[in-house]
Amino acid sequence: MGRRKKGDDVSGWVVLDKPDDMTSTHAVAAIRRLFNAQKAGHAGTLDPLASGILPIALGEATKTVPWLMEARKTYIFTIKWGVSTDTQDREGKSIAESPVRPTAEAIRAALPAFIGEIQQIPPQFSAVKVDGERAYDLARAGETVELEPRQVTVYEAELVETESDLATFRFRSGKGFYIRALVRDLAAKLGAEGHVWRLRRTAVGPFTEAESVTLDDLQLLGQKGAASERLKPVETALDDIPALAINGEDAFKLRQGRPIVLLPHVMESLKPQFRDRTIAGQDASRAVVALFQGKAVALGDVRAGRFEPSRVFNIAD
Repeated sequence: MGRRKKGDDVSGWVVLDKPDDMTSTHAVAAIRRLFNAQKAGHAGTLDPLASGILPIALGEATKTVPWLMEARKTYIFTIKWGVSTDTQDREGKSIAESPVRPTAEAIRAALPAFIGEIQQIPPQFSAVKVDGERAYDLARAGETVELEPRQVTVYEAELVETESDLATFRFRSGKGFYIRALVRDLAAKLGAEGHVWRLRRTAVGPFTEAESVTLDDLQLLGQKGAASERLKPVETALDDIPALAINGEDAFKLRQGRPIVLLPHVMESLKPQFRDRTIAGQDASRAVVALFQGKAVALGDVRAGRFEPSRVFNIAD
C-alpha cells in the first residue's frame, strides 16, 4: 500500500496580499499550514521587501503554476535617487552616490527605451543559476559574476509622481523582468544613482488586489472555519486559454488519461482561439482546458480532431 499523504485534499488558489519583510517561501508555508494542504507552491517570487499579490497554489492547482508564471504582472514601485546599493534596493549596502535628481520631464523622456521587448541583465542578487549556483549566493560571498542579458517584455511604463528625491512608477511586464535591474539601468541612462525604495505587485494574470486577502484576515477566517471562502478554483489561472465543455462520459475518459474525439463544429469553434505561446519551454499554442460542470478536468492539446490530455486534475468535490 502507498503511503498516505499528510494533510487535507484541498485544491485551489489563494490570492495572498503578502506583507513586506516576509519571504515568498515563508508565505507559502503559512498558507499551507492554515489550510493543512498536502501540496502548495507559488507563481512567482516576491522579494522580502516587496508587498502585494503572491498567488499561492494548493493541491491540484500546483499543476497550473507554469501557466501563471507566464502571466503579465503589474508593479507600483518607488525609486530613491542619490544612492545606488549592491542589491539595487534599500536593504543593500551603498556603492555609489550622486547629487543628481532627475526631473519628471527627463524621466518621461527616458522611459520609452524600456518599453517593448528589451534586453535586460539580471541583478547580481538574483536567483539566476551560474555553474549550478544561485547568483545571490555568489554575490553574498563577495563574487561578481557575468550574467547574460535576457529578452524581457514591458507592456506599460508610467511615471506616477515625483517628490523630492523619490519617483514612483507603474510598470506592466512579462515573465523574467526584474524591477531592480530596471532601476539600475534607468538610473544609469539618467546619469543618476538610485535604488528601489518601495515595491508592490498589484496584479498577476487574472489575480488583482481587489480579490486578494491578507494573511491576518485569512487566519481570522481560518479560526471560524471559513478560510475556504477565499479559495479560488483551480481553473482560475487558466482564464486566457480556450475552454472545452465536456460531458460525463468524456470526463471519465480524460481522468483515465485517455484522449477524446471532438466533433468538427467544436474544432472550428476552438481554432480561432489558438495563439502562439510557450509554457515552461514547451509549445502550448493549441492548449485547451476541459471543463465538466464548470470544473477543470484536464489540460491538453487539440490536434487532428482529438483532445489529448497532458495534465489531469483530481479535484475532490
